[in-house]
Amino acid sequence: MDPRVSVNFVCQRCLNPIQLDPGFSHLNEHTLAELALPIYEGVDVDFSGADVDKLVGPLQLSDSNQHPHGFTLVGEAGDTEKTQPLKVATGLYDLVSSNSDLDHPLCEECTDALLDLMDATLSRTQRQAQLSHQLLASLADMPDTSSDVSTLEIELANLQLEEQRLIKELAEVEEEQARAEAVLEKHKEERARLQNQEERFWREYCTHRAQLSVMDDENRSLKSQLNYTQNRLERLKKTNIFNTTFHIWHSGHFGTINNLRLGRLPTAPVSWQEINAAWGQTVLLLASLARKIGLKFSKYRLVPYGNHSYIEVLGENRELPLYGSGGFRFLWDTKFDGGMSAFLECVAEFQQYVEVQGTHAGRFCLPYRINKHFIEDRNSNNSLSIRMQFNSEEQWTKALKFLLTNLKWGLTWVSSALFSSTQGEA
Repeated sequence: MDPRVSVNFVCQRCLNPIQLDPGFSHLNEHTLAELALPIYEGVDVDFSGADVDKLVGPLQLSDSNQHPHGFTLVGEAGDTEKTQPLKVATGLYDLVSSNSDLDHPLCEECTDALLDLMDATLSRTQRQAQLSHQLLASLADMPDTSSDVSTLEIELANLQLEEQRLIKELAEVEEEQARAEAVLEKHKEERARLQNQEERFWREYCTHRAQLSVMDDENRSLKSQLNYTQNRLERLKKTNIFNTTFHIWHSGHFGTINNLRLGRLPTAPVSWQEINAAWGQTVLLLASLARKIGLKFSKYRLVPYGNHSYIEVLGENRELPLYGSGGFRFLWDTKFDGGMSAFLECVAEFQQYVEVQGTHAGRFCLPYRINKHFIEDRNSNNSLSIRMQFNSEEQWTKALKFLLTNLKWGLTWVSSALFSSTQGEA
């Protein structure tokens, strides 16, 4: 068999070559007239989806012995001469294509698919026709509703009025909603402002709370300090400042002031530094007592100056020392004795001032009387000189002890007077 096959047409859908039946070459005029009739009228063929995949525009084929498969595709502009049977077939296909929505020729498979599609279209059209007949029948069986038209028109008018009313209410509701949203926005702003104020309030509250806690602590501390200070004040009020500052006592045969011995014995030689310091404390005590009671001495002015204290003679520009440096008793500098005698005169003035205070029954008297540079014991009527020249160390030390005893009594009287005045002021 010759592998070269002469093919003149392809399927207009799948473009596969078509070999025509020999009977298409001998068609008479009656057959052509029948084929010229329309295949279907007014029905659109749907080639979408799974029914028909693709329709391809018509192509023309002419035989050619040069193609390796025995046929050649030629465009519409080809001028190849057609034989009489080919012209007949071509005219036939043009006629069929003009009466149909599809281009011909078609292969057997595409024709079967077209027939299936047409069957489905026919069935769908029949169902639609059946439904149309049923709807027409139901409409024919329906009663005449011409009498209800006026009722329906009235109802329609009422519904239109209701619609207009509802539209108006909707507009009012929308306006009310807009006003409510405006009020809500104001309330939100007010809420934000109040929240800021609340936050600021709590910050200030915490700050003030902390300050209050600090102030409470300070208040409690100040109260504790005040109580402590008041207690100390009460103790100080009850404290004799002179007794605390000037402690007068005795140590054997010596009178002492602030643990400093005043005097010296052959068996207990006291250093002159200690004696001078004791004289400085004694001068400071008498000067403090006189200043406290407002006493001014007539002839002398006491000058406390530690272990070099002295007495200034008023009007003479002369100083009498109350400190010594040792030496032979008979060669002693008389200035030291003069200073001790002047000091004893100041003590006598102080004694006289104290003893004249108060009534006769309540008069305060010092235990030892003073007469010039002598100090007398009232019980034994012994007179002791306060000078060192022409005097023994025992007598001198005892006279100094009597002197300190008088000052201790005077200190007690001044402290009592001060305490009484303080109690009266309180």
